[in-house]
Amino acid sequence: MIQNTSFAYKPTDHESERASNSYLMSLVALVAGLPLPIINLIATFFFFIANRKGTYFIRWHCTQALVSQATLLCINSYGFWWTISIVFGDVHASNRYFAYLITAFLFNLIEFISTIYCAVQSRKGIHVQQWFFGNLTNLICRADVK
Repeated sequence: MIQNTSFAYKPTDHESERASNSYLMSLVALVAGLPLPIINLIATFFFFIANRKGTYFIRWHCTQALVSQATLLCINSYGFWWTISIVFGDVHASNRYFAYLITAFLFNLIEFISTIYCAVQSRKGIHVQQWFFGNLTNLICRADVK
């Protein structure tokens, strides 16, 4: 699920800390804005914007954190609005609803654990790629070729 790879160079301590903070930003925002699924994405997006001119190592990890939070936003928003329609609308809770909630919970749990793991490993200067998000980040964030 998570793949450790290495860069051609060893990132400095400052680079490793900023890359690690990109993952920690979403965890801090999770505590602050738990009921609203967009708070994590907004916090991660602003951290991404602040570090988009950084080194490739920093940009890559900020991008991976942002892409994973965008996916999490879609999953959590669908469950949030489905729950609102059950509470305030005429929709009834069904087996599909509870199956979706369980699936969303498991996805959030896996994302939470992998975010902590990526934060710890990137703080050590180790380049980690999450299963789906790493390949997508490679497509989005390329090294500066001159």
